[in-house]
Amino acid sequence: MLTNPTVTKLHEMRLSAMAVAFKKQMEDAGMNELSFEDRFSLLVDAEWSTRKSNLLERLRKKAGYAIPGACIEDISYSADRQLDKAQILRLASCSYIQNANNVIILGATGTGKTYLACALGNAANRNYYETKYIRLPDLLVEIALSRSEGTYRDVMKKYKKPRVLILDEWLLYPLKETEARDLLEIIEARSQTASTIFCSQFDIPGWHEYLYDPTLADAICDRIIHNSHIITIKGDSMRKLNAVTD
Repeated sequence: MLTNPTVTKLHEMRLSAMAVAFKKQMEDAGMNELSFEDRFSLLVDAEWSTRKSNLLERLRKKAGYAIPGACIEDISYSADRQLDKAQILRLASCSYIQNANNVIILGATGTGKTYLACALGNAANRNYYETKYIRLPDLLVEIALSRSEGTYRDVMKKYKKPRVLILDEWLLYPLKETEARDLLEIIEARSQTASTIFCSQFDIPGWHEYLYDPTLADAICDRIIHNSHIITIKGDSMRKLNAVTD
């Protein structure tokens, strides 16, 4: 007699997974062999698992990955890429996030920088860290538009907040003074509190000439590099190799 009212109350309390599990228990005579504690534990587990799964899906969607399906398990460690598997697995454990360290991924066009960055992002989501992916050119356009729309502070906050920010296509072209200063504000706010993943075609010493002037360049690079894990991907373009094998 209590089944329907109980299920209704569970739904009203937004415990839908628990409600479904409860109905299944009531329909399964074998459940009578379990103790109340065991049956209740199964109900709690059902609700907990569903909520965690839903949270993970929300985090992945909110991240906006260029390659949503990228995962650590599918990374290619072919000899020509010269990737350190142990290093990548350590990063996948997310200890660098706990320490607010950065990751710099270097490599020529097509070598898989974006895939690796998105895979690390998905690994962070599995540990329930909020992430955000964006190409640097798109970020700079969004910030510029926000000034005219009166949403500048909201946009800056959006990119200061995530525990992991992935900046793809880092420094494709020289920045203007305003762009460099906006970038410094974001990086300064994230320094020592959050992690940023940078994907760049250019070696680190070449970054300075793209950051407007030496003073801004030093300020930005100092906050990025001193606590960064650096990955350099070698080898041919993965796009080219995949096209050959397809």
